[in-house]
Amino acid sequence: QGQLVESGGGLVQAGGSLRLSCTASGRAENDYAMGWFRQAPGKERELVGAISRNGYVTHYGDSVKGRFTIFRDNTKNTVYLQMDSLKPVDTALYSCAARQTYMTDTFYYRDGEYPYWGQGTQVTVSS
Repeated sequence: QGQLVESGGGLVQAGGSLRLSCTASGRAENDYAMGWFRQAPGKERELVGAISRNGYVTHYGDSVKGRFTIFRDNTKNTVYLQMDSLKPVDTALYSCAARQTYMTDTFYYRDGEYPYWGQGTQVTVSS
């Protein structure tokens, strides 16, 4: 069924930036709506950003609006999460998720709506 592989995580100081990538292997990513989620220790998983198949429709969690940008390059089977103005509260394991759909301009914001998940990449923001 293919895999989702995240990369780009790491340690960054508050106020800095990181760009995460999620590359799909073994599947045509342009058949899928995609999402980025994060989970910090002791907390529930939360939506960071979601994007439609065609990349024209996006949605963000309230805590990252205006700071994070989700976008995709279907020619590279890759979805990205550009994270700017990072804060210590952004520290978490970030995972990408995929849902096959015929709808080209629909996003999904609940983690239960995504059947396919990557292993995650850790982001740590120091104060």
